[in-house]
Amino acid sequence: MSCMCSLAKELFVPVKIDENDLNTGVLTLLQTLRPNWPKDTIQLKLLTDGITNKLISCQYTECKQEKDIVLVRVYGNKTDLFIDRTAEIRNIRTLNVLGMAPKLYGVFENGLAYEYYPGRTLDVTTVADEDIWPLVARQLAKMHKVELEKDIPKEPFVWAKIEQFLTLLPEPFSTETKQTRFSNSFKSVTKLRLEYERLKSYLSKTNSPLVFAHNDLLLGNIIYDKDEDKIHFIDYEYASYSYQAYDIANHFNEFVGITIEDIDYNRYPSKEFQLRWLNVYLNEYLDNNKATDEEVSAVYLDVQRLSLLSHFLWGIWSLVQYEHSSIDFDFARYAEIRLNKYFEFRDAIFNELS
Repeated sequence: MSCMCSLAKELFVPVKIDENDLNTGVLTLLQTLRPNWPKDTIQLKLLTDGITNKLISCQYTECKQEKDIVLVRVYGNKTDLFIDRTAEIRNIRTLNVLGMAPKLYGVFENGLAYEYYPGRTLDVTTVADEDIWPLVARQLAKMHKVELEKDIPKEPFVWAKIEQFLTLLPEPFSTETKQTRFSNSFKSVTKLRLEYERLKSYLSKTNSPLVFAHNDLLLGNIIYDKDEDKIHFIDYEYASYSYQAYDIANHFNEFVGITIEDIDYNRYPSKEFQLRWLNVYLNEYLDNNKATDEEVSAVYLDVQRLSLLSHFLWGIWSLVQYEHSSIDFDFARYAEIRLNKYFEFRDAIFNELS
C-alpha cells in the first residue's frame, strides 16, 4: 500500500474522548481526520499520562514517516474551568504561521489533534545541557517578540489567572479528608486571598516588560530535535501576555522536576547559570545587539522577584486540581511544595521592595 500522507484541513469533529477508554475515542476521531488510514494500520501510543492532559501518538504504520503521526491531546477533567480554549487555538494558529507551533489538524469536544514534532522532551538533565539550554533561551526570546492582534489587551496574564484560580477554590472542599488536609497546610481560602493581595501590591510594580509568553514552560513542553539541532515548544494552554521575567522565572522553577518523588531543589539553576542563560536570551531578544552586564543583571533581579509569582500561581492551581482532577497525582503535596517555597522567599523579596 502506498503512503497516504495528505493532511486533513483543520476542522471540528463532534467527538468526546473518554479518558478511561482513549483508544476507542481516538480511533473514532481519526476516521474523520485520516479517513484513508485503516484501523488495523494505526499504532496508538500513550506518550504522557500527564497531570492535566493525556497525549497519544497515532502513527500510520504502512508508511512509518514522521509526517504520518498525529498527536491527540485529551484535556483533563474540568480543565475548561480555568483554561481559555479559544485563546489556546488562536495562539497555536498565530505561532504556526511564524513557524513556532505545530500545525493544528482538528479540534474535538475535549481536545486537539496536531502535528508531531520529532525529538525528545527535555528532562532535569538535558534542560541544563550546554548544547541545549542556549537553544531554549533563544527560542523563548523569539516568542517574546511576537505581537498578537491589536484588539487583544496587552495585560499581564498572571493576576487574572490567579484570581480565577482563587474563585475556584471550594469552601469547604468536597470531602472531609480534603478539607482537613487543606486546613492543616494552608488554614483557609481567606488567608490565601489576603496573601494574594499582598503579593500583587508588591510585584505589580515590576518594570519587567509585557511580552507574549508561554507561561507554562515545563520540561515536558520543550522538545529537542537533535538531528536538526532545534527546540520546539508545545502546549499553549496558558500562552498570553505576561511579564518577561515571570516566563523566565517559571521556566527556571521547572529545572527541579515535577513528579513528587523527583523534585529536588538542588537542581535549581545557580546565579552563574542564570546570568549566562539571560545573556544568551537578551542577545536574541535585543535582535542580536549584545546585552550589557547592567541589562542582564536587571533582568536577573526581576526573575528572582517574579519567581515568587510562579510559586504562588502553581500552588493555587494545584489546589484547584486537588478538588477537581480525576488524575492520580498528589496535587495537595505539590501545592504544599510550591507554596512553601513561596513563603520561604517571600519576606526577603518584600523587604527588598519596601
